[in-house]
Amino acid sequence: MIGSGPWFLNEAGAKVIAQRAAARSTDLVIDYEHQTLEAPRNGMPAPASGWIDRTSLEWREDGLYGRVKWTAAAQAAIDADEYRYLSPVFPYDAETGEVLDILHVGLTNNPAIDTAIPALAAARMGDGTYDLTHEEDTVDREELIKLLGLSADATAEQITAAINALVKAKAESEQAIAAARAGAKPDMSQFVPLAVYQEQGQQLAALRASAGESELDKLLDEGLKDGRIPGKATADWLKPQGLAVCRAYLEGAQPIAALRGTQTDGKKPGEETKAKQGQLSDAELAVCRSMGLSPEEYLKHNPVEE
Repeated sequence: MIGSGPWFLNEAGAKVIAQRAAARSTDLVIDYEHQTLEAPRNGMPAPASGWIDRTSLEWREDGLYGRVKWTAAAQAAIDADEYRYLSPVFPYDAETGEVLDILHVGLTNNPAIDTAIPALAAARMGDGTYDLTHEEDTVDREELIKLLGLSADATAEQITAAINALVKAKAESEQAIAAARAGAKPDMSQFVPLAVYQEQGQQLAALRASAGESELDKLLDEGLKDGRIPGKATADWLKPQGLAVCRAYLEGAQPIAALRGTQTDGKKPGEETKAKQGQLSDAELAVCRSMGLSPEEYLKHNPVEE
């Protein structure tokens, strides 16, 4: 790279760019007169004049170099001195001036790097040097802000910032890919062997099942004791239904006092007596509820013995 501008490239930045280029699947194209940029506007093809080997980029004391393979037509034009200069197209950070990448190169006699990056390149690459409100680029500007997800009244600064953010994210992604392909190893302290993970998962599942079964047995036992579960048959039916069904059943069931002990409170038949006139025992109240009788109706047919 030669020329001057509000940008800079040093050895460290050049190495990053070389890594990104090597990580790509295609070589860098060299077109004629930046036609790659102009094609969407003028509808003309953008033939290559040559290709830069994506694996050949290297930093030297006076700049970044790469190995070029020219097409026969371009080689003839260069030999005839019809073309003399190369003009790279690259995005750079508008705040720091750091060159972020090389997108493609133009074979030209008027290198933009020594004057100004072409207007359309500036609008698309976001170098911050071109007025995006220029009337000749109104259509391109509208398409650009739609792609960037900006509002129709977005300023040139907002568009530039959005483009730079995308370019930076792309560069970081390519850098990560390049590092991976270069053999960078993941931090194994953050991982465990698959067999260990599966074993721990099985143990956790077994613990959960055991805890759930213990809780289910506890609920069934409580339900039998307080009368919400009328008997063993109901408990045997509830158990295979699972913990959730059992819990829901018990939440909706009412304890039956008569099932919490003998109806005679441990006395032999015939020994049970009322504490006083007009008061029913818990067992008798349970019978009333089950038969839909009021205590008065029950007493009417079963008078209290003195």
